[in-house]
Amino acid sequence: MTIAESYASLARMLEYPQKKEMLQADSDGVSAFLLEHDLACPLAPFAGFVATSNLAALQEDYVATFDFNPAVAPYLGHHLYGDNQKKGAYMIRVKQEFHRYGFTPLSDDLPDHLPLILGFLAHLAQQNNDAARQAFISDCVLPGIERLTAGFARRQNSPWKPVVEAARLLCAADTAACEEVKSC
Repeated sequence: MTIAESYASLARMLEYPQKKEMLQADSDGVSAFLLEHDLACPLAPFAGFVATSNLAALQEDYVATFDFNPAVAPYLGHHLYGDNQKKGAYMIRVKQEFHRYGFTPLSDDLPDHLPLILGFLAHLAQQNNDAARQAFISDCVLPGIERLTAGFARRQNSPWKPVVEAARLLCAADTAACEEVKSC
């Protein structure tokens, strides 16, 4: 699995569940990628949850986790700025980056929706645009994911927490690779 495929898999894992088999395959692929790159792999609890749940249970838990709990809502602008004008500027910047790099979202979600942003990172990786991807992660993604991860402090047993943590780990490692090379 490539880094682009890993970002795309994480994006699907954080969308409303549609197919249990896809979640299992994505979890296995991301786990393999993280381990192959000597990164911690937090996805075992998620994989176990998917394996022992039917699709309806996955969907129910997803809604209970992300839709009814603002502390872990999958919207990075919310975690960075709450509801003020800075959030609007952030959303505009994200949309401008999508447009600049030819990314057309397949859904009508807000631009700060984490699965959409992970899809954009996959798009940049497919284009081999490492510098733009890593700068976008540093400026617009990682700070929000870190706050989202902190939002799970009261939901330690949530099966979705490891997926957000895996996204955080991948983003952090991606930007660290940029700093090691110093070509960004």
